[in-house]
Amino acid sequence: MSNHLLSLEDFTKEELECLLDRAITLKKERAQGIQHTQLAGKTVALIFEKPSTRTRVSFESAMYGLGGQVLFLAGRDTQLARSEPLKDASRVLSRYVDGMVVRTFGQNVVNELAEYATVPVINALTDLHHPCQILSDIMTVIEKKGDIKNVKIAWIGDGNNMANSWIQAAARLGFELVLACPEGYDPDSEILARAQKEAIKPITLMRDPKVAVVGADVINADVFASMGQEEEADERLALFSNYQVNTALLALADKDAIVLHCLPAHRGEEITEEVLEGPQCVAFDEAENKMHMHKAILEKFLA
Repeated sequence: MSNHLLSLEDFTKEELECLLDRAITLKKERAQGIQHTQLAGKTVALIFEKPSTRTRVSFESAMYGLGGQVLFLAGRDTQLARSEPLKDASRVLSRYVDGMVVRTFGQNVVNELAEYATVPVINALTDLHHPCQILSDIMTVIEKKGDIKNVKIAWIGDGNNMANSWIQAAARLGFELVLACPEGYDPDSEILARAQKEAIKPITLMRDPKVAVVGADVINADVFASMGQEEEADERLALFSNYQVNTALLALADKDAIVLHCLPAHRGEEITEEVLEGPQCVAFDEAENKMHMHKAILEKFLA
């Protein structure tokens, strides 16, 4: 297994399945009142250049829940904000902490930190990948639907970092994935091409969300404009208007389909209030599972 978690493409099917199985076990043990101390004496640095609620709190809760300690470093509070070379920061921080969880813009940032670090670097979100979130989402799908290989998943909306990580997960874990994205907002073409070459089940990119969700067991929604794209919000809202997850779209999927949303949700934009608050939406179970999955990741890389 890689020493770092930078993208899902870096791991085998068996390695990803081990993380998923472990997260489910840790969740069950917590419900039974079992105390976890695997990371007692360990410290992780959370280096966040992008704001966060769920990712920050779930990683902090996960680390404390394993007996470890957390140092939260907002980007503006570090020398990185003053253009300190990443390779210098990485080598210094490696001598202070046992791991780094990084939420930033460019994938090059986590890649360079990992290159010079002597401790694990975990990608908590970049503009290209969101691996920890997708593992949490897949954990939720397994809980609700069973064997992931028998599930058809539909991604509706922007071909963003989430879409890229879903594509890599589909190639590794062997489930069917259909992505419906507006023209000009496709996932990364190289990631898609590599995944389609490797995949044992179809990974399909199309334009029509109504076709994409037919027979789907899982529908994914995400914001139309991600962090850093605020200036495009009005333009995107118009372009993505046909990609809203609403009751009409949900009716075209399998009758027992579930709806995922990584939150925060913009009700009335990418998803309606009725769907988000409806019985088929599992967004809040999904949000909880981030903590359990982050426990499994931290345990695996830091223990």
